[in-house]
Order: sequence, then C-alpha cells, then structure tokens
Amino acid sequence: MNEEPNQFLENEPVDRLMQKYAIPCIISLLVGALYNIVDQIFIANASYLGSSGNAANTVVFPMTVVALAIAVMAGDGCCAFVSIRLGEGKTEDARKSVGNAVVLVVAASALLTAFYLVFADALIDMFGGTVNIETFRHSQEYFFYITLGIPFYMFGQAMNPIIRADGNPKFAMVSTLAGAVLNTILDPVFIFVFRWGMMGAAVATVLGQAVTAVLAVWYLLHMKAVRPGKTDFRPDRTVCAKMLPLGITSLLTQISLVAAMAAINNMIRKYGALDAVFGQEQYAQIPMAVVGIVMKFFQIVISVVIGMAAGCIPVVGYNMGAGKKLRVRELFTRLLRTEALVGAAALVLVEIFPRQLIALFGAANESAYYTDFAVKAFRIYLCMIVFACINKACFIFLQAMGKALESTMLSVTREVVFGVGFALLLPHFFGLDGVLYSMPLSDILTYAVAVFLIRGIYRELDTGAVACLVS
Repeated sequence: MNEEPNQFLENEPVDRLMQKYAIPCIISLLVGALYNIVDQIFIANASYLGSSGNAANTVVFPMTVVALAIAVMAGDGCCAFVSIRLGEGKTEDARKSVGNAVVLVVAASALLTAFYLVFADALIDMFGGTVNIETFRHSQEYFFYITLGIPFYMFGQAMNPIIRADGNPKFAMVSTLAGAVLNTILDPVFIFVFRWGMMGAAVATVLGQAVTAVLAVWYLLHMKAVRPGKTDFRPDRTVCAKMLPLGITSLLTQISLVAAMAAINNMIRKYGALDAVFGQEQYAQIPMAVVGIVMKFFQIVISVVIGMAAGCIPVVGYNMGAGKKLRVRELFTRLLRTEALVGAAALVLVEIFPRQLIALFGAANESAYYTDFAVKAFRIYLCMIVFACINKACFIFLQAMGKALESTMLSVTREVVFGVGFALLLPHFFGLDGVLYSMPLSDILTYAVAVFLIRGIYRELDTGAVACLVS
C-alpha cells in the first residue's frame, strides 16, 4: 500500500507539527484581521474622515463578518472532514468535500452580494449607522464598495483552511499576506493622495481580496493530497451533511459576534443619546467608534488564539481518525498553556498601555472625551481576555475532534446566550458602562462551562490512550 501524503501528521513530533501548522495559520488570520484594522487606522488619521469615518467602519464590519462566517463554515468544516478522512485513508470522500465546499461558497457569495446591494440602507440602520448624518453617509459609501468584493473575500477565506488541510499551510499564509500587503500600500494612496475617502479604503481592500482569491484558484488547480476532479464538484448531500456540521462552530462563532455587535451598537446608540456628553451631536459617534476599535484589538488577539487552535485541526483530525489519541492529548495540553500565555500578554497591554493603543487610531485629532472613554473601554471590556482565549481554544479543539454538537453548544452559550443577553440587559442598569461589562461577565461564565468540557476531553483521550497501549 502507498503511503498517504499526509501520514507525517501521525509520525512527526507534536510540537514541531504545532509550529508548522499554527504559525502560518496565525499569520493568515492576523493578516485577514488587519484588512479592516488597517482601513480603520488610515481612516481615523485622515482629518476629513476622523471618528465619523471610524464609526462607519464599525457599522459595516459586522456585515463582512457574516460573509466570513459562511465562508469559514464551509472551509473549516471541509478542513476537519478532509483531515479525518485522510487519517482513515478515505481520499475519495476528502476530494468530494473540497469540490462541494467550493460550489457552496461560490453560490453563497453571489446570493449574499445581491442581498447586501438590495437592503444596504436597512442593514446600515440595523447596525447603528444612523447615530448621525455624517456616519450614515460614510457607511453607505464604504458598504457599497466592500459589498462588491464579497465573492473574492469569501472564496479566499474558505480556501485558506482547505489549503492547510492539503498540507500546505505556508501557501495559505502567503496568499492572504499578498492581498493584505497590497491593501496596506493602496490605503494611504487612495485616502491621502487621491482623497477618495471611504471609497478609497474599500477599493484598496477589495483589490487585496481579489489577489488572495486568484492565488486560491491557482492552488485549487494544483492541490496535491486531495485534488478534486470534475465529478467532485457535483453537489453531494451525503458529503455536505457530514462536512458542514464540523464547520457549524466556526459559523456560529462569527454570526454570534454579529448579533452581539448589533446589540452593542444599538445599545450604544440608545444610551449614548442619554449621556450628558455623548448625547451631543458632535460627540455622538465617539462611543461607537471607540468600542469598534477595542473590538478590533480583541480581534487581533483572537486571531492569534484561533490561529493556534485552527492550525491544529489537520493534526487533531488526522490523529483522531488514525486512533492516535495520546498525541491528541499532548497537543491539547500544549495548546491550552499557550493560549493562556497569549491572553496574559494581551491583558498587560490593555490594562497598562490603553492610551498608546488608542493613539494609533487618530486620538490626536479628537476631543479628550474620545481618549478618556477609550481608556475605560479597553480596561473594562477586555479585563477577562485570558478566559476568552481559553474558551476559544476549547471551541475549536472540540470541533477538530469531530464533536460538532459540544463545540456548537459551548459557542452558542458564550456568544448568544451570554454575549447578546448581557449586552442587552446590563445597559439598563449601568448605561454605556453596561455595554463594557457585558464582555468580561460573559467570558467568566463561559469559562466555568468550558472547564467541565475540558475535563471531559481529557477523560476521553486518557481512555483512548490506555486502550491503545493495552492493545
């Protein structure tokens, strides 16, 4: 029998595999996160856009997350499915899943683009874009051009984990990095030289996404372990029914973020209007702009966290399929320790250096109210970020093990029950500060649930390891 292309996943040392897969994945996700963040930095530092442009960026961001959610459901689900099937030696199912994932993403991106173009104003209003006239105008302009790039964005994001599952995490990283570099180069040119404003930021982003998508198409035609044939692109209900549930956690994690942001933005709009300072027209956009910035920093940290966990998906899936549970246990332990260290480093930054962080986003051009609220937001909203990092790792590891139900339930509990629930409830008692308290409270309670599941994972892996040694 010929050796499987990915058989090294059950032979190489765990720490080496973790570095090989996690580091490119982290860089890919960081680069993806930086698309929107780079836009926001340049927008914030353009005097003719300022905090109104920043607020508009915050308003549009959840709509891009919806697109990402659909893409990663297909991509991460396919990645986990392919890894498990390759571990079992079932390459035919792996090829079919890649073909079906591509078809699903292309169709979904076309439908979502059409939906966004038709209901643009209603969606902007839903996410708090009517906080004032200037913010609404900037949101309309930015959203229109970002929507035109949705098909490129979704295809590139879906192919990224699939490319990793094929055994080439470096290409996945390079394809994303190429687009982000182009975006970073074009942003200042379009915003400061051509003075295209929000349109310039959006067009730079779309061109970068197009580059990533083109590179992903090239790789799809040159895959090595699971290169799909023409027949593999025919919709297969059986394959989709097994593949997509493995990506449900990724979908819900992103979609629930959208729900939380909708709740947060609307609570900010409602209770900001009641605030003595932010109830004034000229300052009305500040809380929304600031919370958006804090969430972008959180997105950077979580990109590292998710990158480490998602980078382990091919390794975990393959070894679970091959019955190598002792290796999976070792990987889980290393992952939890590393995620906690990342969270601790982030905590130091937000608690000690919030003024330096907010300075990156044009604080020098804004009032003292902008900086003061930002410092408070960083310190309160992210004070339990260590727990948030461990929680995310647990979501994804369960997904990689094929435990879609447990992973989905934990994700829904954190993001919808706690995340949305507290964002709607706490402002009634604490005003604008209630929005900030919703995050740490959600993370504390989710961690309590995650501890129970983490113990269950160890019990299962210990049992599997003992059985393997006895046999």
